[in-house]
Amino acid sequence: MDNNFLPISREDMQKRGWDQLDFLFVSGDAYVDHPSFGPAVICRLLEKYGYKVGIIAQPDWRSTEDFKKLGKPRLGVLVSAGNMDSMLNKFTAAKKYRSKDNYSPGGKPGRRPDRATIVYCNRIRELWKNIPLIIGGVEASLRRFAHYDYWSDEVRRSILIDSRADLLIYGMGERQIKEIAAQLAAGLDVRHIRDVQGTCYCADNLDHLWDYVQVPSYEEVIASKEAFAEAFKLQYLEQDPIRGKTVVQRHGDVFVVQNPPVMPLTTAEMDEIYDLPYQRTYHPVYEKEGGVPAIQEVKFSIVSHRGCFGGCSFCAIVSHQGRIIQSRSHESILREAKLLTRLPDFKGYIHDVGGPTANFRTPACRFQTERGACKGRHCLGSNPCSNLTVDHTDYLSLLRALRSLPGVKKVFIRSGLRYDYLLAAKDDEFLREICEHHVSGQLKVAPEHVSSKVTRLMGKSGKEVYVKFMEAYRRVNQQLGKEQYLVPYFMSSHPGAGLKEAVELAEFLRDIHYHPEQVQDFIPTPGSLSTAMYYSGINPLTGEKVYVAKDQHEKKLQRALMQYRDPKNYDLVYEALVKANRQDLIGYGPKCLIKPRLEQDRPEVSRKQRRLPVSRRRSAKRQRANKR
Repeated sequence: MDNNFLPISREDMQKRGWDQLDFLFVSGDAYVDHPSFGPAVICRLLEKYGYKVGIIAQPDWRSTEDFKKLGKPRLGVLVSAGNMDSMLNKFTAAKKYRSKDNYSPGGKPGRRPDRATIVYCNRIRELWKNIPLIIGGVEASLRRFAHYDYWSDEVRRSILIDSRADLLIYGMGERQIKEIAAQLAAGLDVRHIRDVQGTCYCADNLDHLWDYVQVPSYEEVIASKEAFAEAFKLQYLEQDPIRGKTVVQRHGDVFVVQNPPVMPLTTAEMDEIYDLPYQRTYHPVYEKEGGVPAIQEVKFSIVSHRGCFGGCSFCAIVSHQGRIIQSRSHESILREAKLLTRLPDFKGYIHDVGGPTANFRTPACRFQTERGACKGRHCLGSNPCSNLTVDHTDYLSLLRALRSLPGVKKVFIRSGLRYDYLLAAKDDEFLREICEHHVSGQLKVAPEHVSSKVTRLMGKSGKEVYVKFMEAYRRVNQQLGKEQYLVPYFMSSHPGAGLKEAVELAEFLRDIHYHPEQVQDFIPTPGSLSTAMYYSGINPLTGEKVYVAKDQHEKKLQRALMQYRDPKNYDLVYEALVKANRQDLIGYGPKCLIKPRLEQDRPEVSRKQRRLPVSRRRSAKRQRANKR
């Protein structure tokens, strides 16, 4: 690979003989030229189609100086907060500042503003009032309608309005940016680009629309949680490229109009994107600061597909990548794998081959690509669809081809497996091969919870399915003569989870002899079904009332129950068990989670003495007092 990064300075432009860019891309992340980073993908694709593109990464937003260092572009400015929502990037579930930003040089926080998309756009409008301004990325995509913002604890307007952008690209964006760029290059005014699927725009009226769904307005959803839930339901059910309709939401005198989602990319289009000439690392300008940490997780990983039909309520994939699987060809994936083997620091290990869910390589059923994903129904979850096609053949074939490449020692799977989908297979072939070749001691899975009340709201399969998978995993490893373990991820404080459900989860952890080192607390990120439940207290899809733990202390209690063995959590666990009326779990029996408080408060009593009857312990204490 040559050192051919996209321009980030005037000097870079001069080396290419450019006086002016066609497009300027402003990003909240440091510039990493790798297909796992959205700005790199969009810019490389535009470059392939002949456009001159430059990147301003993490500009100083306190003035306009950084924004104008590459000059005014000819066709427009593209803005993204980066690979994560800027608020999620900056704050924890407890609304405390994160100590590290993996997408910034050296992992140092503070290199981007809160609500980066809005701030960047307003700086650009200060510079160039009428320039075409287009926003995209996860932050823009998932805040395209009136949405609940956890960090300010309020319903905010569509980011399209607050940013004053002309267009919002939602979803992955490649097909949209190609169409938009072509129309701008042909001389069309950006205000007239209204026909691109996968985009949103603002309109003064709806006279140009004929078949659309209008959801409750911004004013209605801030006044009523029932209206908020209804608005979410209506737009959520239209997130399908084949059957989905245009969705409209009024904000005062302006209408936010969402065109239907973009059609799934073909295999050829997917291959085109991942075959672009990425440098596959961060820009050398960051070397003196220690590089950009986020590259380490993906440098030797391969994206095999996009989309997910898993239907987890807390995940916004359905609103961003969609439910229809879009896969790369084996040939394209093998080309990338061979490229990885030629990198100087490749040690023979491909860290991951997958997507949002590793073992989803084909559409959920034969109907999806013709009719779209079923409206209001889940493919998996607590009640799997009878039309679900369970087939690991293609993925197995791909993994076998990859591990047979010269220079490849091992191929791991880290992007997550849906074990309920795996168990639906007719035999153990896939599980056996995974255990034999693609696990190294531990396999990470995400049951998330065990309470049927909670898993149903999560869109996850129940405890009994996970227990069945635990047994299958143990059996297959035993047959292979391997000692390998499951590392399950569980979530606290998801809508529907109160102390009763948290205790149920703690008891399950006790029974399987597992003590999690890390606990994931539910974070209400914009755009997800779970966030709509969190804010409204309603399941938008059914209308049922949902209990939500919003008090920070209750959240601490739920987290502590998941780590009840940690002595630092004793007081919280004790309080939680008393509040849940589960004092039966405080004691010395095999089912108890903690010992009685009496023993905790008497450190001078030895273990030997604790086994004595109470009367003898009292006598021993009096004898010690007399000696003093």
